Amino acid sequence: MPGTVLLLAASPAGRSCLVDAASVLPILAAVAPDVLSGTDTANVVELADPLEPQAVLTRLRAAATAPGPLTIFLTGQLQLDRRQRLPHLALARTTPATVRYTGFPWHWIREELRLRTPGSTAVVVDLHTDAETWQHLAGQPLTVGPGALLYGRVAPPPPRRAVASPTYMKSVATILRSGHRPPLAHLHQQALTRSSGEDPEAAGRDMVLTIDPTQPTPHARPMQPAQPPMHPVPGFQPAPTPTPAPVPVPVPVPVSLPASVPAPASPMAPSPLPPPSDPHAEITAAVESGRHAEAAELAGRREQEALRAYGPGADEVVHWMEVRADLAMFAGDAELSCRIWLAVADVRLAAGQEPGAPGVEAAVDRAHHQWGRIDDSARARELGPALADLRLRVPGRRQGALDDVQRNLSRLQAQV
Repeated sequence: MPGTVLLLAASPAGRSCLVDAASVLPILAAVAPDVLSGTDTANVVELADPLEPQAVLTRLRAAATAPGPLTIFLTGQLQLDRRQRLPHLALARTTPATVRYTGFPWHWIREELRLRTPGSTAVVVDLHTDAETWQHLAGQPLTVGPGALLYGRVAPPPPRRAVASPTYMKSVATILRSGHRPPLAHLHQQALTRSSGEDPEAAGRDMVLTIDPTQPTPHARPMQPAQPPMHPVPGFQPAPTPTPAPVPVPVPVPVSLPASVPAPASPMAPSPLPPPSDPHAEITAAVESGRHAEAAELAGRREQEALRAYGPGADEVVHWMEVRADLAMFAGDAELSCRIWLAVADVRLAAGQEPGAPGVEAAVDRAHHQWGRIDDSARARELGPALADLRLRVPGRRQGALDDVQRNLSRLQAQV
């Protein structure tokens, strides 16, 4: 199955720029697509210094819904928005005062990757930060969602008025240009060794990110000399990431005793139970094979189980509502997807979440997006007032969102 590769390099123009992110793209673009992806064939999408967050979201969403393995090479700088203190990838028009509106929220990456099959997604990053963001990440390391691999480094601010070079990502690209793609853990260690040789000060300064299915929590540490890579252990997923919706319960890791210590055997011992299946993996497999009704039934069953166990409005219930909304979108049922996202927003607001909370904004934005895709004018006219009411409370990050709903609703009502 062909893979997908997303090459994304972003940094602000002018004095806000901390890293020359786009300088790495010519080197990465010179690598053969199959080497970038680690598959026989691959589709490569390149984004150089994008201007709009929605443009990045569109490309990321398309890559995340494509079948087959996905590899993202991301170079840029992170900044916190002043209101919610959430990390954003700074884009070409981003300034410290406009991060909330012109940057790309990091949690959108987790949102878009959360339904992918565990182990099918890898994100390789070379990120730079200002002093405020660096301190924030020391206590809250970056994650990219359950089941996704994350390798790379986060660098503190460069010297005043200096623009840093993405030496880690350039090392990754240089290694890959040889035509050989080692396992990502090996590639990561080789890139660290090479880049620390070019910038010795980074060896004790940068934050190294290593998340793979063998580790239950994100790992961030100062850069150290290369160590033997850890090899994946099948059947384990990372612990829940700090997103509004919970992630699936991790599957226990199989443990084997050393060869020198034989495991005790007893004729009376019961046969070990098979590890529990991952409902998200089952749902994703159903979607990828076109069995949308089966995927929706599986998610609906999980939602009802969560409802009985935790009660209305619980995070577990909201999570499965969001899964059903995504599944309706994948199946092409924009009306149903819009209805569920509207319900998710209502539940989150009723639970006391602020209108600017990421989960609330995401629900309303997605309801708005799906509403615009409803072909049946009567159905769109029916849902329009509810969306307009929500937009009054949750204006979102895009200017004119409420005006857009009201304008299109007026057009629909004039058709009656």
